[in-house]
Amino acid sequence: MKRTLCLETPKLVGQDVQVSGWVNSRRDHGGVIFIDLRDHTGLLQLTVHPETAAAFAVANKCRDEFVITAKGKIIARAPEMVNANIPTGGVEMVADELTVLNTSKPLPFQIAYSDEIANEDLRLKYRFLDLRRDKMQKMLVKRHKMIKYIRDWMDADGFIEITTPILTSSSPEGARDFLVPSRLHPGKFYALPQAPQQFKQLLMVAGVPKYFQIAPCFRDEDPRADRSPGEFYQLDLEISFADKDEIVFQELEPLFIKLTEGWAGKKCLQKPFPRIPFLEAMDVYGSDRPDLRFGMKMVNLTDDLRDTKFSVFGNAIKNGGVVKVICCQGGATLTRSQIDELTEMVKKEGAGGLAYIVVEKELRSPILKFLSEEEKTSIIKKTGAAEGDIIFFGAGHKDIVNKVMGKLRDKLGDVFGLKDPGIVAWAWITDFPMYELNKEGKLDFMHNPFSMPQGGLKALNEQDPLTIRAYQYDIIANGLELSSGAIRNYNPEIMYKAFGLVGYSKEVVDEKFGAMIRAFEFGAPPHGGFAPGIDRLLMLLENEPNIREVIAFPKNGSAEDVMMGAPGTVEEKQLKELHIKLDLPKK
Repeated sequence: MKRTLCLETPKLVGQDVQVSGWVNSRRDHGGVIFIDLRDHTGLLQLTVHPETAAAFAVANKCRDEFVITAKGKIIARAPEMVNANIPTGGVEMVADELTVLNTSKPLPFQIAYSDEIANEDLRLKYRFLDLRRDKMQKMLVKRHKMIKYIRDWMDADGFIEITTPILTSSSPEGARDFLVPSRLHPGKFYALPQAPQQFKQLLMVAGVPKYFQIAPCFRDEDPRADRSPGEFYQLDLEISFADKDEIVFQELEPLFIKLTEGWAGKKCLQKPFPRIPFLEAMDVYGSDRPDLRFGMKMVNLTDDLRDTKFSVFGNAIKNGGVVKVICCQGGATLTRSQIDELTEMVKKEGAGGLAYIVVEKELRSPILKFLSEEEKTSIIKKTGAAEGDIIFFGAGHKDIVNKVMGKLRDKLGDVFGLKDPGIVAWAWITDFPMYELNKEGKLDFMHNPFSMPQGGLKALNEQDPLTIRAYQYDIIANGLELSSGAIRNYNPEIMYKAFGLVGYSKEVVDEKFGAMIRAFEFGAPPHGGFAPGIDRLLMLLENEPNIREVIAFPKNGSAEDVMMGAPGTVEEKQLKELHIKLDLPKK
């Protein structure tokens, strides 16, 4: 079917054309029917007069979302009828032929002129309708163009796109695997890859200089606003002979700068991107993914208040804790109710309360009577507070204070409009701990288990594991973590020791990672990489707070596909073929 697109019609005044699309709206103005026809490029007004009886009869039956085709002449609208809000607002088609290609049932929700629909599950159930909305059509195109932009850049920079297996073996990547039972091998399972981690490292051993792919990844994780449950896509990449994280940084920073400034039309706050050690990020910003579009750094006042008579601060310090503050410029304008809201927020994060000092010509605060003049002076001097500011305090265990004050800082950034949507503040967070204690109090990997520990085998043998840093890094922007990465462990002896510290025997390592161990015994080069999330990257560049808005067919907040009915039950016959018997909890 040959058709002219709506967006092309302003250049075709005086010509007869054929257009096709959906009825966006229909208006009967007492003898003349107007139809706004919509295709993927925009809207075109069709005018149908009673003199064209057949076309008029069809137009009279048209309803929203009918699929139609129309033939007629493109004419210029009268000056007083021009719609300056749309690109085709200066023209219309006088339709003399109109055909309904397909009808539509009454809509579950309005599509035309609707940017926001309250019931998300309803939108996702009828996602094929939701995707017809202009915002979603544009987002699909933007996602396509961003991925093409990335592919073109990677190709020009010498990266080779290589696809890796979807059905693979289970491995400890930090999240639960999705398992696929094998029909041919009873009792055995494939796993969907959480990431192509092992395969891309094997490609480095195979001699590939620079690898990438737009990789599908699968993790059985709980959903949240910036994480798609179950599946997502990432720009997976690895660079051979990268023995320092700075090699990866210098290689990929130009891509993120070009995406930010050349593709999205935003400003990079700093170039090159800041490098912030993990412990410094936590100590100064209370987060390993701080929003750097604004300052408001934490200031440690523990030494200044060590002898304070204020018991809340004094007891925290005596028990090995800290006292930290953040100074919010202009924060004296906060109302009592706003401060109460902030107090409730930090209590939910584990704080006992929220002490503060309002800096005016005279200081104002419920805690002033407990502080000496010397302490007040020290607080003002160290924070650099000026008239009109407010100083918030956190006291207690260092980790809790960092977390609470980090959340407070982020909230204040929202309250005072400090998060400029036209700026992207990129940064690298470096030197992550190799290990941490898990919920059971046992030693576990903090991030990627395949990272090279700083200090190598000597550090693993001689240091307290909790003090060992890894050549691990995150790339962050505007409070989002886009990716974790690392310089990889490519030495079998170091790998056995690294896994041994968290309880994996040599036999288990050989069983789970045998291919990598064998490969590393045959001349493996140093290598490193990372894998920024495509969904989060588009969220960032489009200032979209909900990840489901940048994915064509996302799961809902309960990790369900309400359109396709997944997850769902299967027939008993299928389970028998897979040698599976269900043991469901009793209702």
